[in-house]
Order: sequence, then C-alpha cells, then structure tokens
Amino acid sequence: MASSSVKDFLVTYLMPEKCYERIFVNFHMSVPCLQFVMNRIFGILIILETFLAQLPQLLKILWRRSAEGLSLTSMLLQLYAFSCPVVYAMANNYPLFAWAERLFTLAQTAAIVFLILHYRGHTLSGMLFLLAYGAAMFLLGSYAAAAVVSVMQASSLAALITSKVLQAGTNHRHGHTGQLSSLSVLLSWAGSLGVLFVSLQETGSLFTPLLQTLSAGVSCVLLAQVLCCRGSAATTKTKRE
Repeated sequence: MASSSVKDFLVTYLMPEKCYERIFVNFHMSVPCLQFVMNRIFGILIILETFLAQLPQLLKILWRRSAEGLSLTSMLLQLYAFSCPVVYAMANNYPLFAWAERLFTLAQTAAIVFLILHYRGHTLSGMLFLLAYGAAMFLLGSYAAAAVVSVMQASSLAALITSKVLQAGTNHRHGHTGQLSSLSVLLSWAGSLGVLFVSLQETGSLFTPLLQTLSAGVSCVLLAQVLCCRGSAATTKTKRE
C-alpha cells in the first residue's frame, strides 16, 4: 500500500512510469531518466521561487512591523530585475498567461519596497514611488524602443546579482540579518540552483551559466549568513536563560 502510494506520487510528479520501472524495479540508473527527474525537480524549485520567494519576506515585515536590516537599494534592484521580463513580454505582445506569474512577484516586491520606506518614516515617498513605478511600467511596456527593452532584459540578471551582493554586504556591516526572511533566502537559493541547472543544458555560450553560477553562489552566502545569525542568536538566548 505504501509502495503503491510512493509510486503514484513519483509517476505523477517526477518521472514517467518507464523510468520508475528502470530505477526502482530493475535498479538500473538510466542517465536520461535521472536527467528527466532532475529537470522536473529543478523546474518545481523555479516555480516555487517565482511564486513564493518574496511572500515570506513580505509577511515577516508585516508581522514584525519592521524592515530593519533590509537594503532599500538591494530591493529596488530586485524590483528592476523582476520588472525586465515583464516589460519585455509586454513590448513583444506575449500572451498574458505566458508571464502572468511575474505580476505576482512584482506586486510582492513593490509592496516590500513600500514597507521599507513606510517603516523608515517615508510613507508618502513610498506611495509616490508606487504610482511612479506603475506609470513607468505602463510606458515602458507600451512605448519603449526595442533597443531599450533588449538592454533591460540583458541587464536583469546582473541587477539581481548586484542586489544580492548589496544585501550580503549590509548583513556583514550590521553583524546581523535583521528582518531578512530565512525562507525567502532559501527559496531564492533553490530557485537559482534550478535556473543554473537549466541554463547549463540550454545555453550555447558560457557567459549566462557563469552569471547563474555567481547568482547561486551569492544566494548561498546569504543563506549562510541567515543560518549563522540564527544560530548565534539561539546560542545567546540559551546562555541568558
């Protein structure tokens, strides 16, 4: 009964039945099947990162009523990086269903930027920023020249990497990660690994995989910072008790 449930889960979500038979029945490690499973796993990680990576961060800021330790510049660069594919899709008249999930990420990231400004006492500036951002997205998606859109799309990964570096630097200077969400960092790290795995298979040049490797590496640094700070905080609490 249990083995049947495991088989149903694996066949439904991770592999075709013939791969299940080869790996778990015949105990034959088929390279194409393993590659298929890895593609499926990393694809799930990319989807989770796209939809959910910013949500824990947003909820943590709201719950703690503080954005301490979060770099505004880093978050603005993230917003830019997430906006570039949307502008590219709008400018090229891609169907909405092909990029609609990006809007969810944009809304969460824009909300985080607003909350950072709000909890720093700049609520009006945050509201004006949201209005300006919405207008800029509409204008860029509707009227931007093709060259501008292409440059934005090409620079999105570099902006994302820079945003992570800035946040890691902020953590190092402050000696703590503040309100940085561990779950958001973990999802971002997992998603970057997924994108790296896919780019290694699909890209003809080495430049994009190198950038993806750098992005995954910086995400790993952020994850290590979050875990180390959490561990040191727990140790301090134990000593006090």
